[in-house]
Amino acid sequence: MARENLAVVPLPGFIPEIGRWIWGLEDVHHTLLKKIAGLNQTELDTKINDGHSIGSLLYHIALIEADWFYEEVLGGEWNPKIRALFPQEDRQSDQTLTHIEGETIEEHVQRLQAVRAEVLSHFRTVDLVGWRTPRTLDPYDVTPEWVIYHLIEHEAHHRGQIFQMLSLLNK
Repeated sequence: MARENLAVVPLPGFIPEIGRWIWGLEDVHHTLLKKIAGLNQTELDTKINDGHSIGSLLYHIALIEADWFYEEVLGGEWNPKIRALFPQEDRQSDQTLTHIEGETIEEHVQRLQAVRAEVLSHFRTVDLVGWRTPRTLDPYDVTPEWVIYHLIEHEAHHRGQIFQMLSLLNK
């Protein structure tokens, strides 16, 4: 068996410090995409234990990444093509996630990848000053560095929920 090299390696095309954080973001993402590959419609749409469906969590992951990126990092200027990928609100009036049903695994992955491509493209052009310069919003000040940290944490959390749901589905 080949020996693994467990190290964080800055992704090429980024300032090394930024590239390390982006590596973490991508590592969580690739693990999720690998695990969900090939899910069928029933597996995506079924609410597990009266909770959420895997499809709803995938939609939520993509929407939250886009929202933090466009609102907190870019100041509210959404790419209209990305905005169009989210016809449903994230939450219902009772604050539970909107149930997303009928979207294929390919549609979910395409949405996740489209948002991620925007994030990666932007951060390839950011220097350390821009990375650490706070954006001032009404409720808080936030740096792009913290946004990436939060997106890693957010996706990892929901990835764990999805993995648990898959185990209940015997996947």
